[in-house]
Amino acid sequence: MNVLTEVLSPSFLLRDALHTSIIIGLACPVVGVFLVLRRMVFMGVALPQISSTGVALALSLHALGHIHLDHGTLDEHALAFVGSLTFSILAVTALAFLERRRVAWNEARVGALYVLSTAASLLLLAKCPTAERGWLNLFKGEIIAISNSDLKLTLGAFAGVLFLLWLFRKELILVSYDRELALTLRKRVFGWDLLLYLLIGLAISVAVIAVGPLVTFGFLLLPPLAVRPFAGTMRQFVVASSVLGGLASVVGFVLAYHWDLPVGPTDVALLGVVCGLGNGVQWLGSRALSSRS
Repeated sequence: MNVLTEVLSPSFLLRDALHTSIIIGLACPVVGVFLVLRRMVFMGVALPQISSTGVALALSLHALGHIHLDHGTLDEHALAFVGSLTFSILAVTALAFLERRRVAWNEARVGALYVLSTAASLLLLAKCPTAERGWLNLFKGEIIAISNSDLKLTLGAFAGVLFLLWLFRKELILVSYDRELALTLRKRVFGWDLLLYLLIGLAISVAVIAVGPLVTFGFLLLPPLAVRPFAGTMRQFVVASSVLGGLASVVGFVLAYHWDLPVGPTDVALLGVVCGLGNGVQWLGSRALSSRS
């Protein structure tokens, strides 16, 4: 109880990291709901890693002298954000065009993309002096060094993403849940797909800069996957996913702080336990129904 009181205190030294983690925990599952609806779970794994490759490439080009900036953490973060956003937008735009041409992204292709992106990120950062300042730790899920500027960027970006998702929720849900019906109703499916993918790309690029690809993937997909079997409506699906992500971010942070563990892996492991329990409850429920019949 003393640890929880200390962590939630306004004077807590790591409050920016805690607040950013909570924002990611509340907002990323809402974005992840659309990936789950579109049966694109594996892309939810690959996209954060692609975004991190953009960060690694931008920082490496700067280290090699191809990009000149004034020395400073703010400029370094701005460069990393540009790299992350560029790769995310390119990836989701390509995805939208491929989906329009009905080119299937099977699990093997997505898995290969994930592995190659991971290898490229690690190789680029291994020769980058900037990596010594914490980027490799961020990619591993250690998020305690989040600054106030990261917090403000995360809050502003996700506020915009969530507002647009809410504003166009009917159209985005329709094209995600029943694409054929949307085409029958003469909806501009490609336009709505592109908007959704751009919002997903922006959310992922900001999250990767703030908490790294591991935590981004965990909060994007694990809360929706845990909640989906128990949600009766779309509203319940979204709200329950967000609440679960927010609670996991706080509980995971407290556990990591108490046991001196990296915050990111603790959050993801906690969500994994919740997913496992949810699947167990669902299995027991199905067994009970089958035994009655």
